[in-house]
Amino acid sequence: MENKFDLTPHSFDKIRFYDCDPFGHLNNSRFLDYIMNAREIHLAQFYDFHLEQFYSQGWGWVVSSHEILYLRPAQFNETVCIQTSLIDATDSALTVEGIMYDQHKSSMKALLWTKFTSVDLKTGKRQPHTSEMNEFVKNLLNKEVDVDSGITRRVKSLNQKKPA
Repeated sequence: MENKFDLTPHSFDKIRFYDCDPFGHLNNSRFLDYIMNAREIHLAQFYDFHLEQFYSQGWGWVVSSHEILYLRPAQFNETVCIQTSLIDATDSALTVEGIMYDQHKSSMKALLWTKFTSVDLKTGKRQPHTSEMNEFVKNLLNKEVDVDSGITRRVKSLNQKKPA
């Protein structure tokens, strides 16, 4: 069965002055913000998935871990391409990959893996996904990413795929 979803959506953003250090480089913590914001946009635009709908029902996701590799600086006023993908899923957690590239996707700037844990917002405790959510998640899972090999191996794999 063919998947109707784009498993690796991307969008473009411009690096803002107030997010940069005195050298004009994007601050390390701001890489997370740009990638997380892009994922929220991708969920809405590509999957019609809106986080506020879940929050209003009393459940959502919290970040339980970030793993990020900074590969090249992003510069003030530079246009970057951010690609996101769901790379792992369990009954109560999701791992999302975010890649920041230059505008032409020829140079990787950062690779981020973020694990989100599903929680009941009233109790703050872990909550398993519903069967409907598990079914939806299966359609979004990018199985081309070998999570067990780790993030460093993933960078090497992506660099090997570059056109000559």
